Formats: sequence, C-alpha cells, structure tokens
Amino acid sequence: QHSKMTKRILSVDLGDKRTGLAVSDEMCVLASGIGCIKEDYIVYIADAVAKKAAEYDVCKIVVGNPVNMNGTKGPRSEKAQGFAALLGEKTDVPIVLFDERLTTVSAHQYMNMTNTRGKKRKETVDTLSAEIILQNYLDYLRNHPSEA
Repeated sequence: QHSKMTKRILSVDLGDKRTGLAVSDEMCVLASGIGCIKEDYIVYIADAVAKKAAEYDVCKIVVGNPVNMNGTKGPRSEKAQGFAALLGEKTDVPIVLFDERLTTVSAHQYMNMTNTRGKKRKETVDTLSAEIILQNYLDYLRNHPSEA
C-alpha cells in the first residue's frame, strides 16, 4: 500500500464497445494509457473503473465529456454525465467531467502519423483518447492551479 501522498489521476474515455483508461504519474505531469475495458453495459464499466481507481490509488477521476463543437450537450455528453453519476455511487474518489471535443480527432491524427491500422488501431485509439483527455486536463491544471 503506497502512502496517501500519491496524486495519481485516472481518466476515462467512455465508448460504446470499448472504454479507454489512462493514469497520470504521481507528479501529475504525464498521462499513460493503461488499456481499455471491453464492455458495453454501463454498470459493469463503472464497476471496472472503480476497481482501477482503487488499484492505482487515485485522488481524482476525469471522465471525458464529448460536448458538441458548438458547445451544446448531446446524447453522448448526457451518457458521460450519467456514467459519472453512476461511478460516483461506486467510489468516494472525486469525479470531474472534462471537455474532450477534439480528443478522438487528435488520436486518429496520431494513428495516421504512426501508421497504426486495423483492430490494433481501434483499441489503441480508445486508450490514446483517454491519455489525451488526461494530458489535456493535467496541462489545464498547470495553467489553473487553483482548480487542482
């Protein structure tokens, strides 16, 4: 059991078939993908995320909130909000919804640059999306220290 000084943050990129996960280092500087949950039943996803949060002893969970480009909240954003509420019933860790508008686009651009294809691409995109959400959030906290 590590000390309570750890400050890891877990991020979640909720998908229909796969949910990507990433965790920060203890200094909250770098995000690393830790794989994805292959499950479409939201209750099981919440259980699995709560388990990961305990396993990594995180102080916060960031859930990607897919707001529409014009800033409105559609069904995917409502799903993310519902998921965050459900997750809140399964863990005492604070949960933050974070705008992830361009995350999947960034992940696909990265895949194109690294020439990743096929099934591996699908799984990598989900994990990478969670990583990008978390990295964007960590960068945001560095620029807004009062919100950390």
